[in-house]
Amino acid sequence: MSELTRGELRQAFVLHRRDHGNTSLLVELFAVGRGRFPAIAKGARRSRDPASALLQPFQPLWVGVLGRGEVRTLSRVEAAGMALALRGHALFCGFYLNELLTRLLGRDDPQDPVFAFYHAALSALADGRGLDQVLRRFELQLLAELGYAPVLDLDTRQGEAVVAQGWYQVEPGEGVRRVSAGSAPDLFSGETLLALARGEPPSSGHQVREARALLRRLLAPHLGGRPMRSRELFRQGARAAPSGPVASPGATIPHLTSNECVSVNRSLQQ
Repeated sequence: MSELTRGELRQAFVLHRRDHGNTSLLVELFAVGRGRFPAIAKGARRSRDPASALLQPFQPLWVGVLGRGEVRTLSRVEAAGMALALRGHALFCGFYLNELLTRLLGRDDPQDPVFAFYHAALSALADGRGLDQVLRRFELQLLAELGYAPVLDLDTRQGEAVVAQGWYQVEPGEGVRRVSAGSAPDLFSGETLLALARGEPPSSGHQVREARALLRRLLAPHLGGRPMRSRELFRQGARAAPSGPVASPGATIPHLTSNECVSVNRSLQQ
């Protein structure tokens, strides 16, 4: 376990926050060299406390904490850059990333490569890049760092390279194996597997749907039986919004205010 010493600051993000007592916040932080851990921000709910505005999801931070128990005390917080402005569906994608990290990462387990991937994914979402490509890349990177990602460009049963024209089954923990088209359910095309393996954006709606289904399949064993709250919130937002392209950031869901972000964040913990 990596301990934070008095006065030491580390880069961090807030994954979620909730009220604690009358004036404080309990925040789940993800920090360089420390991983995921909870901390109490004393007095942070007071309107005059600058920490209240800083302790929001998607705000890069420098944090210092005190204590050696399971729950630390936040001793210092500073902005480490401008908040990453996620708008529209990109905002819900950001909360999905936060929920993935909360569900899949153990506490007090430094995951610096994952921190770098996460920061890059948030930046890409804020820049308005293709949501599906950003999410699939992050999901694969996260699974790889945790040791759960299959090799997508190799038929593990035959020991042969995946070919674009082939059809394959992908089982969590078992890898990729080629099958005859139409001979089994839940098939994935070789072109989709190769595109994911190379980190390329999907070239068609069919690839987008296949990639989404494949990553959901690979993540399911590690998420337990509880549904992802962020997925349901995304669906609710899409149903409530005017018609429009679901994957177009900012097109159909309005930008949420800071208070609304807190409300959505609180809903994820129910």
